[in-house]
Amino acid sequence: MSLLELGGVTRTVELPDDEPLHILRGVDLRLEVGDHVSIVGRSGSGKSTLLNILGLLDNPTSGTVLFDGVDVRSLSSRRRDLMRGADVGFIFQQFNLLQGRTALENVMLPLLYARGRDFWRRGELALAMLDRVGLAARASSMPEKLSGGEQQRVAIARALVRRPRLILADEPTGALDVETGATVMALLDEVAEDSGAALVTITHDVNVAALARQHYRLDRGVLSPVDVQRVIAVAGAGATL
Repeated sequence: MSLLELGGVTRTVELPDDEPLHILRGVDLRLEVGDHVSIVGRSGSGKSTLLNILGLLDNPTSGTVLFDGVDVRSLSSRRRDLMRGADVGFIFQQFNLLQGRTALENVMLPLLYARGRDFWRRGELALAMLDRVGLAARASSMPEKLSGGEQQRVAIARALVRRPRLILADEPTGALDVETGATVMALLDEVAEDSGAALVTITHDVNVAALARQHYRLDRGVLSPVDVQRVIAVAGAGATL
C-alpha cells in the first residue's frame, strides 16, 4: 500500500463573470515510504495548490487522495487536521519561525499538540532534534540571532520533531546562498532517510530537484516525469523550469 496516492486530481476555481480557472488537471502521483521526489515548475504552474493537497490542507475539486489507503476526502475536517498534525511535516522557504521564541521553543511548538509521553517530553525531544541538525548549542538563541542556514535547520527540526511520515519542502533553499542551500538539502535528505519518511521537494531550481531520486515537472496544472539530468546537461547548471 502506498503512503500517499493521488488519482486524477483536479483543482478548479470558479471566477465571477469569467471562465473557471483550472489549476490542476488530472494529477496522478504515488509516494512510497522512503521516496524522495522533486516537483519543478515555474511560478503559477500550480505548485502551491498541489502542495496544499499533498499536505492535506485542501481538497481537490475531483479525483482521489488516499493517505495510507484512507480516502482523505471522506474525513471530517477534525480528522484530517489530526492526520496532518501527526503525519505531515512542512518546511517553508521563509522559515516561518516565531519571533520572540527561542530555537528550542520553536521546535517544541508542534509537540504542544502531541499526546501522552511526547507531550510531557517535548523539551527533551525538541533538544534532541536540534542536536540532530547540529544546533543544540543554539537552543536558547532567538531567530534574529541565527544565520539563514541556522534558521532553516531550526525549521527542519520543527518539521521533523513529531517524526512525520511525509515531509513537504516548499522552495527550501530559495532564501539561502548556494553553498548553504546544498548543505541544508543534504541534511534534509539524510534525516528523512534515517526516519524512513517520504520527502517531496517543490522547487524551480533543477539543481535542487536533481538531488531527489524521482523527478516531475508541473506545467499548467499537468504533472509529468522529467529528466532533470538531461535538462542540466543541455541548458546548464543554472537552468530553471
